[in-house]
Amino acid sequence: MSRRGSFALCFLLLGACQRTTPPSASAGPDAASPAAVAPTAALAAPVPEPLPPCRPRGSSPLDAALDYLDEGRFPEALSCAAQASALEPDSAAAHAARGEALAALQRTAEAQVAYARALAIDPGHPEGLLGAAHLYAVQLPSSREYDELGALYAERGLSQPEVSPELMPRFALVAAMALNDLGQAAEALQRASLVLAREPKNAEAAYEKALALFELCRFAEAKAAFSGLVSDPERGAHAHYHLGLLLEREGKWKQARGHLEKARFLSPEDFPVPPTPSEEEFRNEVALAVAALPEDMREDLTGVPVRAEELPADEDLLSGEPPLSPSILGLFRGPPLGEPCDGSETPCRSVALYRLNLARAVRTREELREQIKVTLLHEVGHLRGEDDQELAARGLE
Repeated sequence: MSRRGSFALCFLLLGACQRTTPPSASAGPDAASPAAVAPTAALAAPVPEPLPPCRPRGSSPLDAALDYLDEGRFPEALSCAAQASALEPDSAAAHAARGEALAALQRTAEAQVAYARALAIDPGHPEGLLGAAHLYAVQLPSSREYDELGALYAERGLSQPEVSPELMPRFALVAAMALNDLGQAAEALQRASLVLAREPKNAEAAYEKALALFELCRFAEAKAAFSGLVSDPERGAHAHYHLGLLLEREGKWKQARGHLEKARFLSPEDFPVPPTPSEEEFRNEVALAVAALPEDMREDLTGVPVRAEELPADEDLLSGEPPLSPSILGLFRGPPLGEPCDGSETPCRSVALYRLNLARAVRTREELREQIKVTLLHEVGHLRGEDDQELAARGLE
């Protein structure tokens, strides 16, 4: 499920493109022949159309590029930015403008290089930082690595003393989005609140704030925040979806179903019908997953019940600081193996897998079985003493 809405910057959504790799000089005597390399090069990546000549209209190439960007004329902007960076290869502003134009033209890989070059020249260049932050945190497909880069660039931008006041909310908004995706909801809430203090009607910041409140288990505040977004044309589906989740936690299943169905109607791609098994079917799937574990893991689970549950309970979510996300797929309760139990519960260790959250994390029953397996391995990792960072590094995030 994608939660990334439109973002009111001058940067557009990016696609992907491949970098053309030149033939190796050691490939043999035929490597220099155009006939020999043309088929391979054609298969490797499409050759971009040649840029039109820069028409600066009485300005410098860089100023012309910035004007063309403001006008939404991205091929012309790229042409002038390319000329500006050729004339002044040490100009961070020229490379940042080139990155923005490339991003708008969906030439993502080249945009990454352009921004990298701008920031290699001037690590504190505001437009370069903002463009790079937006590229990694918003435009590229979400991943931990991209979100971490986006957050780093945005936070660096916020720390620059020379950043203009109008750029501060933009940096804060990108930071909020990246931090929410990284599960750092408290920090995301701070950044979204900074935006709203300056731009009270910023719907994207209002959504990030609502999401952070939900992740922090501040459910009453989250419910009020999402209720204010149900009429928003771009975020209404996500608002209905989260209201449905919140009402489920209150046991108001009929009302919850109404909001979830509304979310599906407004955005069927983001909110497809989940492959939800019955409670009995889910218990059977969990039992099969446990039986399929390696022998050493099954031995570690001796005396540790693996329970099929509906949703995480409030007391589990609020048992530590910061709280756990209401959307967690599973939970290990108790101390790791080798550490003493405190004697307050019997058994003192257990694993829970959550039927509704798991079903909503996938699109098919086959994916559900695989996600049950991965979640179970994650919780066994906690049983063995691994933390979330170690598990993420092993692909068990």
